[in-house]
Amino acid sequence: MKILIIEDEARIAKRIERMARDFFDKEVQILLADSLENGLIVIEQHPIDLLLLDLNLNGEDGFEILQTFVAGPFQTIIISAYTDKAITAFNYGVLDFVPKPFDQNRLAQAFTRFTNQGKQSAGDARFLAVRKGKTFRLVPINEILYIKGAGIYTELHLSNNKMELHDKSLEALEKLLPDTFERIHKSYILCWEQADKIIVEAGGKYSILLKNGYILPIGRSKYKEIKHKLI
Repeated sequence: MKILIIEDEARIAKRIERMARDFFDKEVQILLADSLENGLIVIEQHPIDLLLLDLNLNGEDGFEILQTFVAGPFQTIIISAYTDKAITAFNYGVLDFVPKPFDQNRLAQAFTRFTNQGKQSAGDARFLAVRKGKTFRLVPINEILYIKGAGIYTELHLSNNKMELHDKSLEALEKLLPDTFERIHKSYILCWEQADKIIVEAGGKYSILLKNGYILPIGRSKYKEIKHKLI
């Protein structure tokens, strides 16, 4: 596992590093960067799993490139004294916002949310940032009908019948999405408001009919739970 800490105060960076090693593993690889520019260079050269980001780095505004980070395949946790920016950060799709000053317990809560499978609590994101060439676009979550796993990417299927590719895995996106989204299959997450009825097929196969006429598969382990919710 590889973690990148972007923090311009060396003392705080070392404290975060120590707490991360205490929580995860002494063998976890932790990289440090003291500016947004250096952080971007590290990300280009080293695939990471988790980014710990301060929003005020030598006067640089982390929000200027936050879309760059949250569009990546890794998760982002903000560690910042700018608590008034927390709602905006969650809207952009960060996993957690840890306000400074922080203690080991609060940072451990954020790490626990990262390590937990599926949702620990309802996601707070209102947008998902997707790459469009060298630019980024914020896709409103309320425009997403369902999400499909597609190899190293995921497909965001939208209400306008268009599709956007996202760099995060289904597992990573599941932690960010609100409770209106449901994992119905190993390869699909559905906006529950789009569900119409369950279709039982020959051979013990199950599907779900959406209000727009699309049909998605239901995993066998999910069938009873989904059937109960639709009743």
